[in-house]
Formats: sequence, structure tokens, C-alpha cells
Amino acid sequence: MSKPLTDHEKRKQISVRGIAGLGDVAEIKKSFNRHLHFTLVKDRNVATPRDYYFALAHTVRDHLVGRWIRTQQYYYEKDPKRVHYLSLEFYMGRTLQNTMINLGLQNACDEAIYQLGLDLEELEEIEEDAGLGNGGLGRLAACFLDSLASLGLAAYGYGIRYEFGIFNQKITNGWQVEEADDWLRYGNPWEKARPEYMLPVHFYGRVAHTHEGPKWIDTQVVLAMPYDTPVPGYKNNTVNTMRLWSAKAPNDFNLQEFNVGDYIQAVLDRNLAENISRVLYPNDNFFEGKELRLKQEYFVVAATLQDIIRRFKSSKFGCRDPVRTSFETFYEKVAIQLNDTHPALAIPELMRILVDIEQLDWEKAWEITTKTCAYTNHTVLPEALERWPVYMFETLLPRHLEIIYEINQRHLDRIAALYPGDSDRMRRMSLIEEGDPKRINMAHLCVVGSHAVNGVARIHSDIVKTTVFKDFCDIEPEKFQNKTNGITPRRWLLLCNPGLADIIAEKIGEDFLTDLFQLKKLLDFVNDEMFIRDVAKVKQENKLKFSAYLESEYKVKINPESIFDIQVKRIHEYKRQLLNCLHVITLYNRIKKEPNKKFVPRTVMIGGKAAPGYHMAKIIIKLITSVGEVVNHDPVVGDRLKVIFLENYRVSLAEKVIPAADLSEQISTAGTEASGTGNMKFMLNGALTIGTMDGANVEMAEEAGEENLFIFGMRVEDVEAMDKKGYIAREYYERLPELKQVMDQISAGFFSPKEPELFKDIVNMLMNHDRFKVFADYEAYISCQEKVNELYRNPKEWTKKVIRNIAASGKFSSDRTIAEYAREIWGVEPSDVKIPPPNEPRE
Repeated sequence: MSKPLTDHEKRKQISVRGIAGLGDVAEIKKSFNRHLHFTLVKDRNVATPRDYYFALAHTVRDHLVGRWIRTQQYYYEKDPKRVHYLSLEFYMGRTLQNTMINLGLQNACDEAIYQLGLDLEELEEIEEDAGLGNGGLGRLAACFLDSLASLGLAAYGYGIRYEFGIFNQKITNGWQVEEADDWLRYGNPWEKARPEYMLPVHFYGRVAHTHEGPKWIDTQVVLAMPYDTPVPGYKNNTVNTMRLWSAKAPNDFNLQEFNVGDYIQAVLDRNLAENISRVLYPNDNFFEGKELRLKQEYFVVAATLQDIIRRFKSSKFGCRDPVRTSFETFYEKVAIQLNDTHPALAIPELMRILVDIEQLDWEKAWEITTKTCAYTNHTVLPEALERWPVYMFETLLPRHLEIIYEINQRHLDRIAALYPGDSDRMRRMSLIEEGDPKRINMAHLCVVGSHAVNGVARIHSDIVKTTVFKDFCDIEPEKFQNKTNGITPRRWLLLCNPGLADIIAEKIGEDFLTDLFQLKKLLDFVNDEMFIRDVAKVKQENKLKFSAYLESEYKVKINPESIFDIQVKRIHEYKRQLLNCLHVITLYNRIKKEPNKKFVPRTVMIGGKAAPGYHMAKIIIKLITSVGEVVNHDPVVGDRLKVIFLENYRVSLAEKVIPAADLSEQISTAGTEASGTGNMKFMLNGALTIGTMDGANVEMAEEAGEENLFIFGMRVEDVEAMDKKGYIAREYYERLPELKQVMDQISAGFFSPKEPELFKDIVNMLMNHDRFKVFADYEAYISCQEKVNELYRNPKEWTKKVIRNIAASGKFSSDRTIAEYAREIWGVEPSDVKIPPPNEPRE
């Protein structure tokens, strides 16, 4: 095989990044040297690679700041309706390359850095991922911020500036070990602290009922310090803001007791307040009812609403009125989107501000609140739904508890009027769940307090309407919507797969980067021999590059001709990494049985983090690594089958693995994965999907044609039918000899000879209480994988399917998703107005 081009050589040939002007290159070199000299190595004679990274980051940031200021001035003058995306997670990954691309600076920077004798890609690798999210929900928020800016919408992301993001995963003896993610250790060049906008947040205390109304008094105060990160749109000079709050103790914190003497302890106790923004809870699709988590949820909401209201009151209004005092128009100027129930407290908090502080009457306040807020549901798994104990609210947020009781009372009065005597319906629909302890159902609070409720894929939105919120949908069907998730094509094609972006641009021009539906034009080239060859060549180069990465990281020799079969996502029973594992062992057994038969070679890669307290997920990782130990060292198998667990899967690793994938595993039990977005990234980057009819897979099959995906297994109706009749795993075990062999091997300790009992919990779960019915789909999955092998033997036909998939992925741009939210929920219109850049005078 010919040696792949270096990235610098490749970038030289790439059109979609624009030609670097000589002036730009000279300017960037000058700026880079200035930053290196003045801001970084004042007291050291020698610069480190990290110094070079920071110098480049500051150079690029200089290009952002003027546009950022200008965008905010533009919003102040035009006074558009503003969108506020509230999320406890923003899984941003790295910022440098994305910023260069969106500002159109990548080529100039690449050339400048090259002329300075440095390597751009090496500098990009130094940046820490901003891992302020767990998985899909947090990464979706990041894609949405990119699209909001690229569509010219006046939008703000609001969240928490966690000092420690999602843990770093180390694999030690095949087990996951967690390490703290100290991502801020060397500083963060992309954020700007804004102490002038610091705000107080109250906790604890009590409610005094005075003749002027309720007052929340004797509270403990924590300060919320905002850190702003610029979010550039794609080549439109718009730069929006992500504002993340950090907790700070006030200076008098705990010092009122100073006279009693323990000044040192009082100062040390400041940590108690500041712990609120210390660490991200590492659970995905699982609710953990800890007081610190509830504090985080209220902290972000209380600070954000004060900020929103300050901006609403002071924004330019009709030219004459310097301050808005009337809240009548609040919902015409403010939209709040709740990313899952985590920021649900925005509803009672907005009511508290409007009723207690702004002195509006309840009905008016409630109208404003419901017209302002909208709620996105992300899961139907019962263990993921937030239900907070009432006693926690009594202590931490006493006034909010009263408000929630009042909301519930009025809500139940309405239900009673609609359905007299139907006490069962009242119980089902109440915001308060009776029991020991009594709990507040946060999803019900969101549904009642919002004007729009959406799921994140069509099938998920239908399930939401017919099961979880059926009673609510019966009363207000118009409230329920679908907004199928999307991904930003800037990061998930142009940035991570420039070779593919380039051959697409050669065929259809570059406009697909802001209108992904244009990829449909590629259907004209599905039989074009040259294009088929180019697509296959890009994939092969990506595979070679990733193989080199794996060999350096894992010291394992990869067969680049093999199928790169990839499942990367959080480790969870419902995502069925175990089904994948059973297939791997089945393949292994087939090779061992007929060692001289010709097999299609495969490299199976599974990656993802397990929540630290999730025992089953952790033992699943151990099983995958143990199977890998046996398979990878068996000389009979050779390079026909390899199993690799990808350690510490995160955004920056996804950017490497996704462009190299041949086969994307999306194999959750039908009805459990709300949408999935990894599935869309693989599709856009030229992998074929093997999957169930679940989440967005359904719409992907619809867009591309089911014959262009490998669809297998039970549908939602089949799963429901099986739940009624009862799922008996043993029947499959006894009927399917290959499945029996696999289970007996795991059970007997074939993959854990030193500890034969090691995987008994997995065996017991699969055989006796598997909620996700792995065995029921095993047979269909194995035979579907045989179809994969068959097609892979015919590279040309395989590549044609790849092209059809890429051509059909236009729907899955987050630009389309955000345009739908804008028009159908927030009542704003995307704009292609280009704000003039800083070097041009404003009109």
C-alpha cells in the first residue's frame, strides 16, 4: 500500500477549507509570536508544545472577540426574541479546530504553523476535551449551540462550569478504573470570567407568610460566577455565548460565627458552598437522588433566570424606554428550552420571581411561565426519570415546595373537573407521588409547566404520547411534538473527515455544509466508477490512519482490510453491548471449528464509559476485555478476528474512530433508545448501520431505504407482545446450539480461567431477568451479520450502499432540528444575515 499523505500535504489539496491568503498567514505568524513572547514564556527561555498550543489558541481567539462583541451589540440593537438552552450538560470536546473551521482560518493557520516549523495536528492534540457531559444529551446540546449560531439565532447556552468533567477511564487488568478529569489544570483559553455579572443563589431557610405575601428568609447564599465561552457560527460572523456558572462562597460565608472563634475552620468551610460546581454526576439514563445534585439543578436555574430577567429588563426597548418593567411581553422576548428534567426547577423558580418579587398575580405569572418554557424528554426508561423526595425540598427549597403544591392543586382541580370521580387518573397525573417517601415527579412538573413537550425521534415521541405521558396527551394533544435529533456537519464531517468532505465538495459544491439536504445530489454519482473509487479510497485512508493510532496506543496489529465493526456509546444493558459480545464469541467458535474455511476478517471495537456505581456495566467491560484476551492471542484465529476495547471514549476519540468505521452497531432493544446521534455520525461518514428499528434508526432506514441498512430483530410491537406473554430466555438457550455453547463458555470460565465464577452475574441476568431480551434477538442478529460479511466481499456494491447512506443523511443535520425548534416551539425565524466582520464599518 502506498504511504498515506501527511495531513499537512492533504490539507494543501483540500478545497473546502478555502485558500490561505498570504496576508492572513503573515498576520497569524506575527500574532502567534506575540502571544508566545508576551503572554506565555515571560520567565522561561524555552517554549513547550503546550506553550505553542496556547499561543495558537489565543491567536485564533483574537479573531473571535471582535465578532463576539459585534454580535452582542447587534442583538442589543435589534432586540430579537432570545432563546435560552438550559442544560446540566454540554459535552463540547475540543474547541481550537472547530473555531478555525467556523471562522474560515484553518488553512491560514495550518500554513503559518507549518512555516514556523510546527505541526498543527500535534498542537490540536494538546487541547483537553471539555467533557462536561455524559453522552448523547450533553453532546446534543453542543451540536445545538453550533447550529443556533450558524442559523443566526440570538441564543445562549446555560449550564455549570464543572471543575471536573466526566471521569477519565483507565482499563486496568480489564476493569474500568475512574480517574478525575482535571481539565482546567492548565487553564482554559476559550473562557472569559465575568465577575461583574456574579449573582446570589439562595438555599435552605424558611418561608414567612407576611401581609405583603410569602417571603423566603434566613437563607444561605452561594454566589454564581459566570464564565462565558464564545460559540461561533459557520462563516457568518455570528458568535453566540455559552455561559457556565461556577459556585463561589460569599466572603462572609460561615464567618458570622467568627466571634465563637474558629476563623480557620470557617474559611475552610467555604468549600462546602463551592462543591456545587465541583463535579459532573457521571450517570447516563439513571437518576441518583443526591442532595448535591439537586443543589446543582437549582443553582444553574436560579442564576440563569436572574440573568435572563436582567437582560430582559435592560434591553433596548422601543428606543425611549430604558427599562422594561412590564412582564406582559416576557414570553414574546424570551424562550427557555429545558434539556430533559434536570433544569425543571426553572418552572417554580420563574413563578417565585414573578409572584413573590415582581408581585404579579398567580394566573398572569402562570400564563407567562408556561408560554416561556418548553421541555425536551430524552428517555422513557423508568429508572432514568427524576423523582425528588419531598423532604429534600422542605429543607433545601421550602418556597419552591409550596409553589409546586399550588401548581399541583390547580392542575388536579382541572383534571377533577374534566374527569369527575376518576381518582385513579388523578393519582397517575399528580405531580406528587404518594409513598414513603413522598416524591415530586419532575417530568409531570415539566409537562404541566411548558407549552411544548417533545421527544427526540419520531418513534420516541410516539411512545411518549402513548405511554409515559398518555394521560396528559389525552387532554392537550397539541402540546406534544417530535423533534428528531441531529448533528452538526461542521464537526462531524468537515472537521473529522476532511477527505470525504473534499470529494463531496468536488462533486456538488460546498453549500452542503450549511444545507445538508444537498447531499441528495450524490445519488447522481452512485454508479460513477471514479466517485465509487474515491469514496472507498477515503475510507481506506481513514482506516490506515486509525490502525496506526491503535497500534501506537494498544500495541496491537490491526488488519486494515478487515471490517471495522464499531460500537461506541455509554455502557448500558439497554444498549446491548452483550449482544455484540455474544456475536464475537460465536464468530470465534466458528473459526475454531473450521480453521481452514475462508472468513471475512473483522476488527470489533467496543468503547464507552460505565457509570462508576453501575455494577453490571462494569462487569460487561470486563467480559469484553476478557474475550479480547482470548481471541487476540489465539494463533488459530490470526488476523481474522480482533477485539479491542477503546479506552476512555470521548469526543476527540469519536472524531478519529467514526471516519474509520465500516459497520455501525445500533442494537438497542426496540423502544429503549430515544434517538441516538452516534448512528447519524456513522451514517454521514460512510459506515453502514446494523441496527434494530429503534430511535432514529427508523428514520435513517426511511431516508436511505431499509435495503441500505442491516435491520434485524423485534420491533416495538413485538417487544410489547413478548412482555404480555412473558420472555423466557431458557427457551432460546435450549433451542440455539451456538447460543448455548457461548453461554456455557462464559459460565464455565472459559474467558476467565483464573476466576471461573467471574461472570456469573451476567449469566444469571441473561438467563433469568434480562429486561432487554438479548437472546430474543440473537438469532436474527447473527444471520444479519452474515449478510454484512456477504456484502463486504463485494467492495463495489458495499461502497454504493455507503454513497446512498451519505446521500440520505441530510435530514440528520442539527441545523434542520434547530430550524424546527425555532419555528414550531420558540416562534423565531432562522436568519442568513451575515453580521459585518470587525474590520468592516457597521452601517
